[in-house]
Amino acid sequence: MGHVNDTLRALWTTLRTAFRPPTTVEFPKVVRPRNVRYRVSFALPDDENGEIACIGCLACERICPSQVIKMKSTGKKESPVTGKKRAYVDEFVLDLTACIQCELCIQVCNSDAIFMVREAEIPMFEREDLVLDIVRLRKNAKDRSPSWGRGTVLQEAQEPPKVEKKAPPAKEPVKEAPAVEPPVAAKEGA
Repeated sequence: MGHVNDTLRALWTTLRTAFRPPTTVEFPKVVRPRNVRYRVSFALPDDENGEIACIGCLACERICPSQVIKMKSTGKKESPVTGKKRAYVDEFVLDLTACIQCELCIQVCNSDAIFMVREAEIPMFEREDLVLDIVRLRKNAKDRSPSWGRGTVLQEAQEPPKVEKKAPPAKEPVKEAPAVEPPVAAKEGA
């Protein structure tokens, strides 16, 4: 008898939900509004001089738990725009197929050279299309809207508030207790 009740309950659930309006949408054709903090892909911006902001410090590559960031830097070169020597990154590859979106690479970047964008990559049929090289990452920075978080903003949020140190209270001199003589035993026979 228990099986019949379970079957009827399952049929009732099916009938109840069969005539509901659908809640899903076809993604490429219809895009739902996203939350302000929604972030899904990466970008490498240019600095104020129009050069790539990444200086190849390898901090993001070292901190990545999935090890999806690979980069090569040849060291310092003279900037054609400013004439100053600075480090440049020659290759930067980020594999979105294994990225866990933890945002550690963004938090550790001191020069705000990597950030997340709010628009997802277009659905693809090949895994190789989800491997972002330096050209696609720079294109993302120009074509897509950035997310709210940058490295310096996230680092400031992690810093504990500065507390003024108060001077320790002055130590009072220790007063010596008066010497107490042990009681003298009364002499017997006196």
